[in-house]
Amino acid sequence: MPEVTTHTRRIPLHGGDIELSWAESTDTGRRREVNQDAVLAEYPLFVVADGMGGHLGGEIASTSTVDRLRATVAAGSVTPKSIEKALSRAVKDIVAHPETTDEGTGTTLTGLYLETSGEEPHWVTLNIGDSRVYLLRDDDIVQVTTDHSVVQELIAAGRLSPEEAENHPYGNVITRAVGPSDSVKPDYLRLEVVDGDRFVICSDGLTKELTDFGIRHFLEANRDPADAVKAMMAAALENGGRDNITIVVLDVARPTA
Repeated sequence: MPEVTTHTRRIPLHGGDIELSWAESTDTGRRREVNQDAVLAEYPLFVVADGMGGHLGGEIASTSTVDRLRATVAAGSVTPKSIEKALSRAVKDIVAHPETTDEGTGTTLTGLYLETSGEEPHWVTLNIGDSRVYLLRDDDIVQVTTDHSVVQELIAAGRLSPEEAENHPYGNVITRAVGPSDSVKPDYLRLEVVDGDRFVICSDGLTKELTDFGIRHFLEANRDPADAVKAMMAAALENGGRDNITIVVLDVARPTA
């Protein structure tokens, strides 16, 4: 496993500083030959992309998407408008690449960014596909994002229980992606900034191997983000590592709030 390091950042704000600590890692897993996941964890944007497509298509799609978003971070303006512009450029990159001939080429994208331009700072989550953002708050873990998948649509329609969904034959079929045939407008959700919150951003390679309870267990057992990432990665690999696995753990502190 590559070295995993905890990064820290203190954001001075009029209403009280925010301290962020985070770590990230990605692994090919035990059954795949190529890692089609990509990760960006650079303040203020933290995202995971899980590519799909024949040959190298998925790797190209996820990498192009993350590279375009990295440029957005470097430009200093992370907003829904700048994110969607970056995703549109990523789609053009995907279409233009000679290796992305598969019609199913594309990538999921999920994560969040910190918005500090208003009176009160807040998080904005963004999601396309079935990678996920989890939030651990007051000892409760919740999935913040909603999967764009056939299985989730069946659950929402009352035709499938969450337990039945775990082994459904269409479990890997998503209904939205960053790709040539899909819209690049993510779902957004605004969240308050709360002292002690812990976020997990991950591809489905983690959630195939760990339940929500398992994710919470490793967060509670490991206060340092890097330790939490390493523990979850090791457990996911031990449980089979059937897919590429990417994990970001992000901790929030508001010591003077």
